[in-house]
Amino acid sequence: MKGRVLIIAGSDSGGGAGIQGDIKTITALGGYAATAITALTAQNTLGVFGVHAVPKEFIAQQIQLVLDDIGADVIKTGMLLNAGIIETVANVLEDYPDIPLIVDPVMVAKGGAPLLEPDAVEMLIKRLIPRATLITPNVPESELLLGAHAISRENMEEAGKKLLKLGCGSVLMKGGHLPGDEVTDILITNRDSQLMTEIFTSPRIHTHHTHGTGCALASAIAVSLAQGLSLEKSVERARDYVANAIKTAPGFGKGHGPLNHGCLSDSSKVS
Repeated sequence: MKGRVLIIAGSDSGGGAGIQGDIKTITALGGYAATAITALTAQNTLGVFGVHAVPKEFIAQQIQLVLDDIGADVIKTGMLLNAGIIETVANVLEDYPDIPLIVDPVMVAKGGAPLLEPDAVEMLIKRLIPRATLITPNVPESELLLGAHAISRENMEEAGKKLLKLGCGSVLMKGGHLPGDEVTDILITNRDSQLMTEIFTSPRIHTHHTHGTGCALASAIAVSLAQGLSLEKSVERARDYVANAIKTAPGFGKGHGPLNHGCLSDSSKVS
């Protein structure tokens, strides 16, 4: 077992996303997952029906105890819920500046329920995104972060470059919310003051069993980085893993069903 990832995120009682989905993804790809839970949710494939925040002091304690004993090769954040939790996480992570951080700016659930309070967006931009090695926003999240409402395939790269100016090292613009038979993601990296862009395109899988795809993708990137792959190879491996997880989804639930987190392909392995 290689690659320690600390997940700082919310719990999904349905098991498809959040902490549960992250643990499954990291374990399936051969890594070790530790957690700091920020919120409890009562949800299933039909939606989120309740959210309960974990006390900030307890969130900080979880992070510190894991990092001071087990350690982590990469830290990944997901649902952070409110400004106070974001500030708490950012404050604790100041003591661990050398650990790469992936920020998945989870703002809205698949069914439309808000997972980040409106006044928390500014705190996310101010305190956590500048600390991030990589952020992985989808189109609605990118629009909220930029205060814009019209991201398209044509201006995705431009939007990603604007997000990069918020201070993070790299941006993966996810295009799954855009129409079309192909899904295009764009990785934009600031490397030695040079902007590097890589475009990833794959056929769209037409299914409603896509709950937790964003969590799985970010966690797969995190564990791949923790295992020594480059950022570009980590994104490629993560996209392949998620595609296979969607294709082989078990079909559970009456709404947006979960992925098959245990499904692997040859390219999911680390050589």
